[in-house]
Amino acid sequence: MLRIIPRIVVGVLALAAILVSLGAMRANEAGLTITRHFLGPVPVTLYQPAGSERAPAVVVAHGFAGSQQMMQQFATTLAQAGFVAVTFDFPGHGRNTEPMTGGITNDRTAARALLGALDQVVGFARAHPAADGRVALIGHSMAADIVLRYALANPGVAATVAISTMAPGVTPIEPARLLAIVGAWEPAILRDEVARIVALAAPGTVREGVVAAGVEHIGVIYATETLAATRAWLARTFDRNAEGPIDARGGWIGLLFLGLVALCWPLAELLPRAAPDAPATLLGWRRVWPVLVLPALATPLLLRLVPTSFLPLLLGDYLAVHFVVYGGLAMLALAWRRIPVARPEAALRPLLLAALLVAGWQVLAFGLPLDAYVTAFVPVGPRVWLVGAMLLATLPWFAADELFTRAPGAPRWLYAATKAAFLVSLALAVALDLRRLFFLIIIIPVILILFVVYGLISRWVFRATGHPLVAAFGNAVALAWAIAVTFPMVAR
Repeated sequence: MLRIIPRIVVGVLALAAILVSLGAMRANEAGLTITRHFLGPVPVTLYQPAGSERAPAVVVAHGFAGSQQMMQQFATTLAQAGFVAVTFDFPGHGRNTEPMTGGITNDRTAARALLGALDQVVGFARAHPAADGRVALIGHSMAADIVLRYALANPGVAATVAISTMAPGVTPIEPARLLAIVGAWEPAILRDEVARIVALAAPGTVREGVVAAGVEHIGVIYATETLAATRAWLARTFDRNAEGPIDARGGWIGLLFLGLVALCWPLAELLPRAAPDAPATLLGWRRVWPVLVLPALATPLLLRLVPTSFLPLLLGDYLAVHFVVYGGLAMLALAWRRIPVARPEAALRPLLLAALLVAGWQVLAFGLPLDAYVTAFVPVGPRVWLVGAMLLATLPWFAADELFTRAPGAPRWLYAATKAAFLVSLALAVALDLRRLFFLIIIIPVILILFVVYGLISRWVFRATGHPLVAAFGNAVALAWAIAVTFPMVAR
């Protein structure tokens, strides 16, 4: 009984955190009319304020590997202040099933495709019955460059907000009204760019720069300072009152996922036992280090010799091969060093049931809130089969890693060490081919966060089921799904 009480308490607190955070984010949409449309393959969401008065439209564009959900907080904040706000998915992103041409190697081709989608959405926003024909643009990171290019070519854009941008095309007089925002924790080159843009302005232009305190490249789009500055800037541009709630959802998103992770602890105890405890035998450093080190070093070196462009998923194909090769080498090293990983006494039916329950929980419980409030997580079009393709890649590595780190007698530090080794392996791959694999630098911190979450879930699941492959399957499905739905689709 004493063991159950803490789990009940944590479960209740976790559920409370989940419900409170969902309620708070839902409240930001109160009073708004939200409609969804398709302009060909381009998914569009329109946020319309209460009342019948026509208002300026603001088109909000997401960054590289993002989706329109990632920019919702701008749309709800501006719609609550009386603007008509429009979000959308660029080609190759979110639920847009049209691949992005050019990828990251052909800037001109990619920009042409992105500008074409933006032009469609701007035309839709201008012509909507709720809009008064005036339009402003907001873009983050990749989209900051795109909205600036569009504004430079279309003087009818009333104002532009560029967040985390490099803007070589900006002139002393164009765009005439420009707000540049950067996070204080972003690279100095981006902060210097904001200062340059503002200092470049000629008399008669209106430019401002904002450095949002305490945030980095992603945090800047959730910062209250960013949202308030954007709303105030657009209110001055269109001579309107800047009132209404600010959708500062970053903290609520953090509380939501803290609750979801915490809830895994008591729920794991409900899983069926798949295998008895194995007798422990001490694994010394001499047996451990080849499995830990050799695959991490060999994988990026071997992949320098192997073509890895076969999936319509930007760098997803390289990541898939990296997982497969790394997992295969780790399995060979486990056999070579005779690491005791076999569980012949495991019961097949409880093992399969537990694995499916864990995978289902990780996809649905985490995926549905992600899809609603953070980024697109429901696969559409080709992304459906890409989930399966990525699972074939992630499963070997997670299986080898769980068998290794949950082996009888494995040291406690080994789980963290294998994740660090994998990240070092990815970093080495980037260093060997920086031009092609540069994007992996952006996702390495995200993978680190996922490894921490997966590690907690794995520990709780293993204690409950007694078999390492349960968590291996659940984590492999979750990561494969995340890669398949978030990495940009490109034309091969």
